[in-house]
Amino acid sequence: MPPGAPAGQYRAAPPPPDGTGHVHLPPGAPFGVPTPAPTATAVPDPTSTTLAVLLIGPAGAGKTSVAKYWADHRRVPTAHISLDDVREWVRSGFADPQSGWNDHSEAQYRLARRTCGFAARNFLANGISCILDDAVFPDRPVVGLGGWKRHVGPGLLPVVLLPGLDIVLERNAERSGNRRLTDEEVARIHGRMAGWYGSGLPIIDNSQLDVPGTARVLDEVLARAIASPPNW
Repeated sequence: MPPGAPAGQYRAAPPPPDGTGHVHLPPGAPFGVPTPAPTATAVPDPTSTTLAVLLIGPAGAGKTSVAKYWADHRRVPTAHISLDDVREWVRSGFADPQSGWNDHSEAQYRLARRTCGFAARNFLANGISCILDDAVFPDRPVVGLGGWKRHVGPGLLPVVLLPGLDIVLERNAERSGNRRLTDEEVARIHGRMAGWYGSGLPIIDNSQLDVPGTARVLDEVLARAIASPPNW
């Protein structure tokens, strides 16, 4: 109570409507399917279109390197969101899938995927494109496309990077920490990723491509996907 204020007359100011202190973000509705250029003969330009891209592939496919390069070299603002990076925000209590896939690791995966989707929707609501990367399996619904479509929206464009096994083994050997897998695990994951063939999703074999070359092919694939969005 301020000095000199009559007893019973001082009232504290009412609390603000939202006392959490967080900044209100745009509503973040699911991202809609990109609209192709109105001219029928025009080729859509993926470098200047607001896009949401999901780069899929096994460990060692080059997803993160390609995603970063692609985001860095676009003509419009673009964000890169790696599910592995977001998953590893958990420090104490991190459920490493390499130690076994269980309820704990699945719950952390789902949480990371929701977080990535929330971030992507808010970037997109502000006109910033997104490229996300994750090892999505064609035969495992939990680690599948359905969750990404639910969290980002039907306009998400999935593309698979699938180089040869020898390439992913070589790249995996250059990794360190919990990002490095055993050769047996790499081979098992790579074999399961082959299930994407026949799925209708675009697949890039980047065995003989460097990162810039893969990014150029990705733009070509995305131009076709904008003109004729895949059913998934």
